[in-house]
Amino acid sequence: MASTELFDLVQESCMSTSFSHIFAGGYAAGYYGYKWAEVLDADAFEAFKENGIYDKNTADSFRKNVLEKGGSEHPMNLYLKFRGKEPSIEPLLKRSGLK
Repeated sequence: MASTELFDLVQESCMSTSFSHIFAGGYAAGYYGYKWAEVLDADAFEAFKENGIYDKNTADSFRKNVLEKGGSEHPMNLYLKFRGKEPSIEPLLKRSGLK
């Protein structure tokens, strides 16, 4: 962890227990939600990168199949209509420098 530390280590602290709020207080489900949103964001943006950032058809499809529908259908069905496939984690891994 030394390469990512911003402050000197406090000798009496223990990282695994000081970070327990993620696992002990119900925050884990929320954190998963944030990560899933990042997957959707990166994968949807990949469609724009594939077709051209300013591609009108891609933008219209996103607006028509996702934004305009709101909660009227299951979210995955809306995403499938926009993207034509289920979201992939690959674009997020690439964006994060992990692939």
